[in-house]
Amino acid sequence: MGIVVDSYDVIVIGAGHAGVEASLAAARLGYKTLLATLSMDNIALMPCNPSVGGSAKGQLVGEIDALGGQMAISADEACIQMRMLNTGKGYAVHSLRAQADKPFYHVIMKKVVENQENLDVKQLMIDKLLVRNDEVVGVEAETGEVFESSIVIICTGTYLRSKIVFGSVNYESGPNGLRSANKLSASLQEAGVELTRFKTGTPARVDRRSLDFSKMQIQEGDPELRNFSYISNITHREQVPCWLTYTSPVTHQIIKDNLVRSGMFNGLVEGIGPRYCPSIESKIIRFKDKERHQLFIEPEGLNTNEMYVQGMSSALPADVQVKFMQTIPGMEHVKMMRPGYAIDYDCLDPLQLKSSLEHKHIKGLFSAGQSNGTSGYEEAAGQGLIAGINAVRKLQGKPPLVLGRNEAYIGVLIDDLVTKGTNEPYRMMTSRAEYRLLLRQDNGDLRLTEKGREIGLVTDERWEKFTKKRSEIERVMHYLQNTLVSPTEEINAKLISAGSVPLKKGENLATLLKRSEMSYEKLQAFFGAPEISPVVREQTEIQCKYEGYIIKQKQAVEKALRLESKKIPADIDYFALKELSNEAAEKLDKVRPDSLGQASRISGVSPADVGVLMIALEVHRRQEAEKQ
Repeated sequence: MGIVVDSYDVIVIGAGHAGVEASLAAARLGYKTLLATLSMDNIALMPCNPSVGGSAKGQLVGEIDALGGQMAISADEACIQMRMLNTGKGYAVHSLRAQADKPFYHVIMKKVVENQENLDVKQLMIDKLLVRNDEVVGVEAETGEVFESSIVIICTGTYLRSKIVFGSVNYESGPNGLRSANKLSASLQEAGVELTRFKTGTPARVDRRSLDFSKMQIQEGDPELRNFSYISNITHREQVPCWLTYTSPVTHQIIKDNLVRSGMFNGLVEGIGPRYCPSIESKIIRFKDKERHQLFIEPEGLNTNEMYVQGMSSALPADVQVKFMQTIPGMEHVKMMRPGYAIDYDCLDPLQLKSSLEHKHIKGLFSAGQSNGTSGYEEAAGQGLIAGINAVRKLQGKPPLVLGRNEAYIGVLIDDLVTKGTNEPYRMMTSRAEYRLLLRQDNGDLRLTEKGREIGLVTDERWEKFTKKRSEIERVMHYLQNTLVSPTEEINAKLISAGSVPLKKGENLATLLKRSEMSYEKLQAFFGAPEISPVVREQTEIQCKYEGYIIKQKQAVEKALRLESKKIPADIDYFALKELSNEAAEKLDKVRPDSLGQASRISGVSPADVGVLMIALEVHRRQEAEKQ
């Protein structure tokens, strides 16, 4: 072992989106923390798309913010365009998305971590995880320096034994030409960590000056000012547009003619790629009947000519990438500044982790982010925040923070990973959340700020703003529920003028607001409802209009929670339960679920198996009661 140079309460390996949130959480909770990064120029790097948020991901960012994380605040500051997606659908799938100034986002986050009390940021290549008797004792860097700690959080992203591939080009590297961590994988395996191999990719970056935007469709940001964080003080934002264009049959033919030259198909890529963010080669193969695929041309920042070609991830040779891009409207004379590429990397099998994100067999080892088999900055940041919180709670001797599937998208994300595992890079989608009407973009603060306050990450300023908003919502809801209107001629005339039907009997304003054609503004104009802030107005309308659906979903939650409340003893012998199917016993033994609810979500565990477990738990409960 090398020379011990320092000791820490918490050590975080990797300073991407997971590592930043994990280290900030631990340090802000008062614990001496080390954030080790391959490069100081790597902190909160956005190696792929220049955006934060998006469908389901916007909800994750709001939840990180409500718990006291950093991503939302920094994204608001670095934002150069903000849009609410899916506004043509119901509130359950509305999601906020920001185009970020990519270099500036890194600068903001670097400044935040460098100036955080209790946090040391060091440029270090960590080669070894030090474990003694299945307990973490520290890490060793390539310099021979040893840093002691009983808690280590793995946030290595796509850098473990990473390899860049495009065409016949094949070399060891992390994203953006940064170093690959080649020795840590072997150390993790030696400690008993199971690794798998995944693949992701990124599109080309092209020169803005070589594009003809007159042949593309402009994509403006929303005119209404929006922020991810409810404590952001940004009141004005200059926005820049993105652009929409499409591939053509000629584009597709060039790609087909060169498939054998793609790193995806020539045997150089080992890992399994993401189903929901496929390369352009995969799209052409999987969707043979589509004559065109949409592409978004997005600025990488305000002070660069680089544009990101969203939807064009590729591992084809550089010359082929230029050739097929030049068949796309507006890109006929395109100049490529960086080629697209695929990247192979090692990651952990998340079934090895508890719901707290601690390893089941190595005490003090936590893991978060893409190293757990996920894809996306937001998924990584959400895990990092939870890992940082639970690392500290372990040191404090407190139970971990485990968010339920009914409480947060972060809860759905982590439960899916540790219960079902993943055989490809996992991406959060609204369809994965069975209670998505409760987990909306607009109410993350109402759902989680109290938890963040109890943990100790919600500041006095944030708490004051939150309680003020919550009180305002409660006051206006009380007013609407207790203000009655009668079916007078005057009232009915107002309703008819508003495009609504007359009253036949008296109703309160809350019931009136349920009508699809009614809005809070109309209640103000016609019935003198009080003036309220836009965010409170939105909450009021949602709570009234969706009341019936929300009640039904809450009833479904209550039913599901009855299974969640039935805890399974940690030492249960599943193979001794002969009524269980062999597959169920094997899966249950591997996952070791905390509750019947979690057991019911494991692939291969049938309702009949859950029934067997329920009986076994009741027998166990009675036996324990008899002993007392």
